[in-house]
Amino acid sequence: MISSFEDRLLGALHAFNHILHAFLAIALVLASMMVLWEFAMAVVHSFEMNNLAHGFLQALGTLFIVWTLSSLISAEINYVQTGVFHVVVFIEVAMITLLRQLIVEPVRTATAGQNVEQLTNPWHYGLLLASLLVIGILHKLVTSSEKKSFDQDLAASHYIIPDNQKNDLH
Repeated sequence: MISSFEDRLLGALHAFNHILHAFLAIALVLASMMVLWEFAMAVVHSFEMNNLAHGFLQALGTLFIVWTLSSLISAEINYVQTGVFHVVVFIEVAMITLLRQLIVEPVRTATAGQNVEQLTNPWHYGLLLASLLVIGILHKLVTSSEKKSFDQDLAASHYIIPDNQKNDLH
């Protein structure tokens, strides 16, 4: 009795999880389309106002958001196909976000007409660079351990006969 209840409960949870992932996939697609629309409108607006520097800034920031959404969509595709979600996706999203801040923020500060002190705050950019370094190291550690695990699984699933032993089989 209890095991059949647990089986039904697990089945219901799996079904609900699939519904949630379908909702996430649709939301990611809609968000991507809205960001692309914002990108197009920013480009048109910058040409109309003859303010290409501000348009470049907004377009660059928007492209980083598109990159983030693309990573999340790829992760969702992988999860739906394999049932595996890799933690490296979150690390990549964090890296993209930090890169966006490092590139877009100085341009935003310069185009807003702020003073040089706000443009070159060494503590702020030092922390951003340190964070990027830590996340880069973390990314390298995670991806190399995933690759090592994959290589070990592949080697275990395919036994390779050395050339000098192939003649012994005949």
